[in-house]
Amino acid sequence: MKYITAASFLCSASAFAPQNNGLRTKQTSLNLWGEPTKKEGEMGDMSKALPFAPRPKLLDGTLAGDVGFDPFGFAGADKQSLIYMREAEIKHSRLAMLAVV
Repeated sequence: MKYITAASFLCSASAFAPQNNGLRTKQTSLNLWGEPTKKEGEMGDMSKALPFAPRPKLLDGTLAGDVGFDPFGFAGADKQSLIYMREAEIKHSRLAMLAVV
């Protein structure tokens, strides 16, 4: 009885093992979204967060966690307003965390 169960375990385990038939397969990478098309007036840089949208000019990756996500344009027109909005977001998130407790 023990030999039968051991044999069945070996057969079932070999069913899920990859078979090497001697042929080498070429591995290709598949990009599901493709390359974004350039639109008129774009700077050429695309956002990492939204690959189909252009990257805002102020979000250049210098701040921590900056991947170019600003779909509504809250960053503002200059660096000073970007820093102000960043500090306001941090303050509001901390208040929200305190409100949960």
